[in-house]
Amino acid sequence: MTEREPIAVVGLDCRFPGARDAQEYWSLLMDGRDGTERVPEQRWDADRYHAPPPASPQSTHEARPPGRTNTVRGGFIADPDAFDPAFFGIAPREAAAMDPQQRLLLQCSWRAIEDATLAPQELAGTETGVFVGVMANEWAYLHLTDYDRITARYGSGNGYFMGANRVSYHLDLRGPSLAVDTACSSSLVAVHLAVNSLRARECDHALAAGTNLIMTPVINIFYAQAGLSAPDGRCKPFSAAADGIGRAEGVAVLVLRRLSDALADRQPVYAVLQETGINQDGRSNGITAPNRWAQQQLIESVWRRAGLTADDIRFVEAHGTGTLLGDFIEAQALGELTGGRSGGSVALGSVKSNFGHAEGAAGIAGLVKAVLALHHRTVPPSRFADDENPKLDLAGRRLSLLKSPLRLPSGTVHAAVSSFGMGGSNAHAVLATAPRAVHRSRHTAPGVFTVSARTPERLRANLLAQADALSRRPENQLAQLCWTSNRVKSRLPHRAAVAAADLPTLVAELRAAAERAGASRKVDGGRRGAPSVAFAFTGQGAQHPRMTASWYRSCPSYARHLDEIDQLLAPHTGVSVRDLVLDGDAEADRARLAQPALFAVQYAMAAALDEAGISPSSVIGHSIGEFAAACTAGALDAADAARLVARRGALMDKLPEDGGMLAVGLAATEVEPLLSGRERLGVAAVNGPHATVIAGDADQLAAVEKELAEREVSLRRLSVSHAFHSPLMRPVVEEFRRECADVSDRRPALQVYSTVYGRALTGEETLDAAYWARQITEPVRFAEAAGALLADGVTHVVEIGPRAVLTPLLARLRADGDHTVSLHSAHPGEHAPAHRPQQLFGELWCAGLTPDWSLLYAEADRVPRRLPPYLFDDSFRSWRSGGAPERAEASAPTVPPGADSPAVPSGADRGESCPPAPAAGLPDSVAALTHQLVCRVGGHDPQRVHDHDRLHEDLGFDSIRVMELKTRIEDALPQLGPLPIEDLLANLRTVADLVGHLRGRLADGAAPAAPATSEGTR
Repeated sequence: MTEREPIAVVGLDCRFPGARDAQEYWSLLMDGRDGTERVPEQRWDADRYHAPPPASPQSTHEARPPGRTNTVRGGFIADPDAFDPAFFGIAPREAAAMDPQQRLLLQCSWRAIEDATLAPQELAGTETGVFVGVMANEWAYLHLTDYDRITARYGSGNGYFMGANRVSYHLDLRGPSLAVDTACSSSLVAVHLAVNSLRARECDHALAAGTNLIMTPVINIFYAQAGLSAPDGRCKPFSAAADGIGRAEGVAVLVLRRLSDALADRQPVYAVLQETGINQDGRSNGITAPNRWAQQQLIESVWRRAGLTADDIRFVEAHGTGTLLGDFIEAQALGELTGGRSGGSVALGSVKSNFGHAEGAAGIAGLVKAVLALHHRTVPPSRFADDENPKLDLAGRRLSLLKSPLRLPSGTVHAAVSSFGMGGSNAHAVLATAPRAVHRSRHTAPGVFTVSARTPERLRANLLAQADALSRRPENQLAQLCWTSNRVKSRLPHRAAVAAADLPTLVAELRAAAERAGASRKVDGGRRGAPSVAFAFTGQGAQHPRMTASWYRSCPSYARHLDEIDQLLAPHTGVSVRDLVLDGDAEADRARLAQPALFAVQYAMAAALDEAGISPSSVIGHSIGEFAAACTAGALDAADAARLVARRGALMDKLPEDGGMLAVGLAATEVEPLLSGRERLGVAAVNGPHATVIAGDADQLAAVEKELAEREVSLRRLSVSHAFHSPLMRPVVEEFRRECADVSDRRPALQVYSTVYGRALTGEETLDAAYWARQITEPVRFAEAAGALLADGVTHVVEIGPRAVLTPLLARLRADGDHTVSLHSAHPGEHAPAHRPQQLFGELWCAGLTPDWSLLYAEADRVPRRLPPYLFDDSFRSWRSGGAPERAEASAPTVPPGADSPAVPSGADRGESCPPAPAAGLPDSVAALTHQLVCRVGGHDPQRVHDHDRLHEDLGFDSIRVMELKTRIEDALPQLGPLPIEDLLANLRTVADLVGHLRGRLADGAAPAAPATSEGTR
């Protein structure tokens, strides 16, 4: 590591006036639009605090009436009160008490991390740093001066430090976490600290942010009284019309990494921070006035440490507030460095001309502009460039305002950004274009695109957003975009996966999935414990020409394992089973090759899934499927299994083809009387309560078939060459037993459900020579074995084979209330799509498993590409007017009818208590009472709180809320006595757990007695 290692900007998100995200921000800048507007009514009554300009031009600003401002305009972001508290596990009542800046930072941080092609959960537990520049804390002024309303929530919902700490807490980031207030330079100072932390190896990722919200007219009044406020509410930097500051707000987050790390991970890079620096004005001509010499020294120092001179700088994003003094001093300081430049002029601009001075977010607003300019290789024009202030002599200083966009040349280009604080804290940064990286993808590679969200409604919105974005992407990026979605968009509980071999199909299927999103099932999230996966291996009869060819083409891992097992089979079969299968050779349907072929594809499928992290804890095999099951369980070596299945198939193939198999819709006990006196018939398989297979002599089987047809019993002839698992197989049993004699006799490493015994292997039971010999003629007792498997609590069963045969059987064997998920590795029909492995991985993921997606993609396709970030729910709203203390009002968060409002004063905790209980008293059941109290403490909509919801993760119950819930329960159920907090915490995983705990404490199940008044619920 070099001392001054470059730092990459790998992700960003922002909201500024007139721009809801980075894309709209760039459009605003390139179009040169004005983002200012009249003060929204939500903020304050602009007319009430506005005084017209003095009648006499000679009047000074001191003549303006106290408590009044000179403007009714500014730069305001849309919907600052909107938030998605449930997404972050924050209770509505807590969210309503939080400074909206904290809410904005949380959502902006999540989106910026996704923009960096990372899943935010991937950073959980890492030493990721959070550095937030913040200047305003007006929410605290509005709430903490109303002493009667103050609760613990307001304490944790306010304070500069919480801006950073909220992000670190809710995203579980363990690196440095701090808020910085150096006035207007706060956010660029935060970037400087983040850069130094990365260089010092305190963290490997850093979030550098800035935020500003205008909630009261206080600063407007101060600017007006100090003569700093522009009457039209607009900053006009370096313009002859410059007459002061126009205030603005916004929020932005950058994700930073060491450049070497980002390039090693092939992460897309917007731009590179080559050097940053900070200093202080010291004693100058006033604490609020800028110091030319300090600015000049800082800029010169940063350029020198970056190894650059003015000749290397192509454009400067200036502080540029539009005050006469500030513009003049900044032009002087820059001009001392650029005036002797050998090339053309340095482009000069300030984003404040577009929407105003964002104060705590001003520095990062300019930095994001510079980053995007380098990324797009275009510098946006400067508003008011047509009216340049001649007194600044910009041309003489080799500086120029851009009247139109400036296209940057190829190669490395450098830019600089300045931000100066009102108290004298200055910050400066030098950036460069990102190093060029070309990552070519395979043009025809398929992929599976994943989208996840917290709710079905959000899933639909995010599916549509992704579809719209993908419709504008290059066709050859399909696999890379899919791989990125697997990496970034796959951690939330409501899920949709779409496999496709081309982008137009993917876009269409994503839109179709959006229409079905309302029916999406929430992934369990571990409530039932860790997933327990079983592999079920299909028996003979499932084979078909070119089976699993799509797996071989589109899953490198499967192809590798099939090649390996084919090499082990070839000495015993005399041919390449792999080639016969992939070529669709009819010879592969004969028993001598069909059995090795089925074993080969099952072995390769199971090995590929296991390599992808879908590892079974138990296996079950139907007939020939037991051999691949035994290999997967560690009971057979692959080489031994290959020899045995090849020999088994060859022996059976030599038997006369004088038998058949018949599936009948009767129980085994109903079939057995039909076999009396027919010694060449037998029960071959019991697949369900009314699903039995008879096998044996063709003539005797035909007689049984005729008899059952007359009784109108459901019948189906199986397309097989021999009567497997029937008395006709007895001639090969002893020879096969001898073939198995030297096979290692060892216990399986996984639980094996034997379809010979109809149960799980127990104790010292092994799959020895006697077992494999007996397996040839014994009935396949699948129903009993599968029933035992399902009864043992398996959560997922994956059928391994070329056609879905066992999956429907398992569905019929499930007991009522059994939520086991069954999936199959093959397409239901014989003609599988070219991307069946991708489909299966998507289905596994939607079912709650976590496959290793990388196994589906070649190295060239594992390149991250930026996707649109998450679209949050904005239905929750909470705000408080800052018009005047006597008019201050708290608005409740907007939630559906039936929810308790966290802002309606009532009873003990005034501003935060929920409405009192109905006059009829409390519910008369423990479950209903617990549900009601949980909703009241958290401020949740009762219709959206369910028994399986986790109080901490889903409902936001931290220690403060747990203590409040404890007190409410004790008041509502006095017969319980004091509830030990340690007992409560131990039983607080879900709402249902808490209900069970309370019921257990109530003697004889006594119903809770309603207190005399509704105040008892606090």
